[in-house]
Amino acid sequence: MSDLTDRGTAQRAGLFVAYDTPDFFCELMNRKDAPPDSLALVRERLSRFDLPELRQRAGAAEAELYNLGITFTVYTDRDAIDRILPFDLIPHILTAAEWDHVERGVRQRVTAINHFLWDIYHEKRILKDGIIPAELVLGNPNYRPEMEGLDVPGGVYVHINGTDIVRDGDGRFLVLEDNARTPSGVSYVIENRHMMLRVMPDLAAGLDLMPVDEYGLRLRHALAEVAPQGVMDPQVVLLSPGIYNSAYFEHVFLAREMGVPLVEGRDLVVEGGRVYMRTVAGLRPVHSIYRRLNDDFLDPQVFNPDSMLGVPGLVDAYRRGNVTIANAIGTGVADDKAVYAYMPRIIRYYLSEEPILSNVDTHICAEAEGLAYTLANLDKLVVKPVGESGGYGLIIGPHATRTELDEFRVKLLADPANYISQPVISLSVCPTLCDAGVEARHVDLRPFAVTGRSTWVLPGGLSRVALRKGSLVVNSSQGGGSKDTWVLAS
Repeated sequence: MSDLTDRGTAQRAGLFVAYDTPDFFCELMNRKDAPPDSLALVRERLSRFDLPELRQRAGAAEAELYNLGITFTVYTDRDAIDRILPFDLIPHILTAAEWDHVERGVRQRVTAINHFLWDIYHEKRILKDGIIPAELVLGNPNYRPEMEGLDVPGGVYVHINGTDIVRDGDGRFLVLEDNARTPSGVSYVIENRHMMLRVMPDLAAGLDLMPVDEYGLRLRHALAEVAPQGVMDPQVVLLSPGIYNSAYFEHVFLAREMGVPLVEGRDLVVEGGRVYMRTVAGLRPVHSIYRRLNDDFLDPQVFNPDSMLGVPGLVDAYRRGNVTIANAIGTGVADDKAVYAYMPRIIRYYLSEEPILSNVDTHICAEAEGLAYTLANLDKLVVKPVGESGGYGLIIGPHATRTELDEFRVKLLADPANYISQPVISLSVCPTLCDAGVEARHVDLRPFAVTGRSTWVLPGGLSRVALRKGSLVVNSSQGGGSKDTWVLAS
């Protein structure tokens, strides 16, 4: 296939005739290592397309996504509540060696997070040893005293984890944040692959790509592994807030992929410290619950008394060991952006290993030194609220106006503990179909890890792309889209 390598390197006609990636690491066009033949073949095949043909295929994909109901909800947009996640037909590709590095790093990180959560809800050794400030954990709004002393099955708190990863100007993989509560987006990973093979079969033909279709079976198996002891055939359910939730499509999709009932709080009842599901044949025991609603809404007897979404008595059944909840209650401490800054130390403390995947340098504004540095360099940094997600509430200094910086400075001074800051990373780019043709757009990657008795990482993950020119924010709620993620098997 070396002739294809030569042609793929030399041929930049067609779609790529005006493609430019100044100062950015492009994951398809200008890798610093020698690209494998498969990658060169993809570039050569793409170069044969013209814009009208690619736009026609993109239109067909968009129509099919809408007809399939693959949508999400934007609560802040009154004019467009339900929308499809824009899908780009040019894939995000990882080599086998790159994926091996990412996979090992994600496994290491998930293992450390589970050790950390067990410790802070039991012996609190890491706090007593001063590795991480006690007030950062015990004063965290996501810390749940109800979990203290509770021995979760297998020591697993985070059964489903999403790790947000970016690449810098040198192509290094860096962890941007951890998602250890109710990470979303895996349905798009699987549907994007199905869509890609239907709309662009000639691009993928003959390539040895790692499959993504076994996620549902892997997840169900892991949730069965951590069911209460002594249950021979555990009943797994997916607990959803209901049809008005922004990720409801994903809830339906995953319940179908796992082959388990999709339930709402009103479908479950607790009797005698055990959880049951209401069916036409009467009450049926439930042993593992994959919950897609936040802690506050799980049990009105313990958390928000006004919640109509949860199950009264669920926490009591959980503490008695009669049901497993995935992810466990109280995991939000681990994906707090301030705690994130300590993850390299957490990995070294529990595993006696160096982190495989590095963090982005992070300044904690709750600390005097971190606040002073952030205030002095506000126009050069990205500043994020520690408890938010979805790209909300942050400011990107180099892209902000003087007025925006001044207004943000006031908020930062009023509540410094709510913020962390990071340098602006020169995020990698991928070729992306845009209004003016194929242009470079910034991308990230969210691999999903499933943990039962061991941890399995879905090959690839969700690749999100910032569709707005110059934007570094890839979140769907902020106008981002997605790509199919190809992991070359060899």
